[in-house]
Amino acid sequence: MPDRPHPGPRAAFRGWRARRPFWGGLLLALGGGEILLTEKASLKVVLHIGMQGLAGYLLPALMVLLGLLILFNPSQRLFYSITGILLSLGTWLTSNLGGFFIGLLLGATGSCLTFGWLPDQEPRVSRRERRKQARAAGRSLASEGAEGTA
Repeated sequence: MPDRPHPGPRAAFRGWRARRPFWGGLLLALGGGEILLTEKASLKVVLHIGMQGLAGYLLPALMVLLGLLILFNPSQRLFYSITGILLSLGTWLTSNLGGFFIGLLLGATGSCLTFGWLPDQEPRVSRRERRKQARAAGRSLASEGAEGTA
């Protein structure tokens, strides 16, 4: 049996990416990272609430964590995406208006993409198509039966 060539890293990554809500998890993690970076902004607009702004760092850090969990554990994507959208919306109050809207929008978009993602399923067949297939199968059985008796 001849050795089949290894598909290569690009094809392997493409296959891995296809089995999970990749773009949703990536956008959620990027949104959390962007909000964390805006926390270090040296602007007068920086808002700190709570114990020295703990919530301002905790919420985007959890967003990054949830984005990574979506990528590496897609079976729990619904819980992660709902938690991700709540954290994204919470950054509006705690983290400089959600990283000046950019991080909030990235996180919300990523959470929505993750929530709507479905794993590969069998394609749905309409009733009309099923009837056509049944008729075609019936005709082939009838023609085989006619050939057998002749």
